[in-house]
Amino acid sequence: MASAPSSAAASADAQASQNSAYRRAIGLDVREIARRLNASLGGTLVSALAGSSDTKSSHKWAKANGPQPRPETVKRLVFAYEQWQKVVEAEGEHVARVWFIGANPWLGYDTPINAIREGRLPEVAAAAQALVDDSFSG
Repeated sequence: MASAPSSAAASADAQASQNSAYRRAIGLDVREIARRLNASLGGTLVSALAGSSDTKSSHKWAKANGPQPRPETVKRLVFAYEQWQKVVEAEGEHVARVWFIGANPWLGYDTPINAIREGRLPEVAAAAQALVDDSFSG
């Protein structure tokens, strides 16, 4: 009979997942990140999490000749993509999409989309990690 993994092993696995998602996110150009998030979440949600009132902004950022997003917007996009990768790796794309748009007990029943827009990045990272660690009880 196999024994349950130790908390040290589980912690090491979580850290490896987090580092892997981070490396994938920073290895991409912001235009590619915008394209991937647009394909996964849709342009309206990506524009919203980035803090733009223009629902078409994320599609403009994704174009090779489009405007360069502001530094704070880039930070939100890279962060969102990192969390997307982390949740997809653990739970799949459908669950990741539902996680981004659903009320989340770790965020005071706000959505990760809103929390990212508001700059509550540490809270969102903790909520994503709770899901990955299977401690998503709120």
